[in-house]
Amino acid sequence: MAILYANLALVFSFSFLSRVSARTGLEQSVFEPVTVRPNRFFAFFAMMTLVVVSGLRINIGDTYYYRHAFETNVFTLEDAVSQKDFGFAVMQYLLQQISGDAQILIFVTALITNVLIVMVLYKYSRVFELSLYVYITSGLFLVSMNGIRQFLAAAIIFAATKYIMDGSWKKFTIVVLIASAFHQSALIFIPIYFIVRRPAWSQVTFGILLAGLIMVAGYGYFSEVLFSAIGDSQYGHYAEFSEGGASILRVLVYGAPLLIAYLGRERLRELFPNGDFIVNLCVLNLLFMIVASQNWIFARFTIYFGLYQLILVAWIVKLFAEKDRKLVYYLILIFYFLFFYYEHVLALNIEYRSNFF
Repeated sequence: MAILYANLALVFSFSFLSRVSARTGLEQSVFEPVTVRPNRFFAFFAMMTLVVVSGLRINIGDTYYYRHAFETNVFTLEDAVSQKDFGFAVMQYLLQQISGDAQILIFVTALITNVLIVMVLYKYSRVFELSLYVYITSGLFLVSMNGIRQFLAAAIIFAATKYIMDGSWKKFTIVVLIASAFHQSALIFIPIYFIVRRPAWSQVTFGILLAGLIMVAGYGYFSEVLFSAIGDSQYGHYAEFSEGGASILRVLVYGAPLLIAYLGRERLRELFPNGDFIVNLCVLNLLFMIVASQNWIFARFTIYFGLYQLILVAWIVKLFAEKDRKLVYYLILIFYFLFFYYEHVLALNIEYRSNFF
């Protein structure tokens, strides 16, 4: 855990320095509401700290299996393009032309994933260091070292946030199709685009939350229908998944920022005109986490939606009166760190290993 603690401290420090030495006075627009642009020099070091820590690991989650597959299989271009998730196979083929050491696969996926995520947060986060802090302490950074392919696909879609904001559905669909080449579950974002492109806290929003509660209440029937529908797909084996439900604490962690966003919804619309789309994506994130309380496998969808929570949390501070903002800022730091400690140390007992540290 020492490396992960150091990572948290360095990323927060660099991103904090990036914000306090930011350029101000930028012209505000509907699509880019942040009028304070963090310092690129310090933002770069924050980003590279994430890349290095993630990219030089040799364990955590399914890292071992990806390393083993890369080192024991010989990828050919013909076989790669014939696979369902051909994008990742082609990437492995290209990387094997450079080196047979699996560390190159881990480092390149970490590089692409974290660079894309930090670039979006740099552009849309109101308090840059809070977004990166929550990225680590909420467990998303840890998940990025576990569900490698799916998180890579999520980062690619996250990079297309601009197209959600400005309504460029054709460009957004192209990005989703690219992401689906790495993990086919990314295709869910094609219909999702039309769901979230509407005002937050409308009947649709509450309908989504109600649907989540109904699915939990009738989970037995819902799961039977769902797993029957995907039985012949590459995800059919999830029907046998039985590791229990996600922690109710995680449901609360995802729900608390939304509650504050609801209470300050008018102020949020003033500060962040297109923030409704981010709120709607966070509502979907909460929906899947509610359902995941019955079966953890549904938490895999939060890999996609959880990234938008990083933007929302960074705007919450600005919803409070100026005299209360410092307190709210510190409370976010404290509570997320407690969750970080609980999940990484007490619940999962994470041990980070690397051949370089």
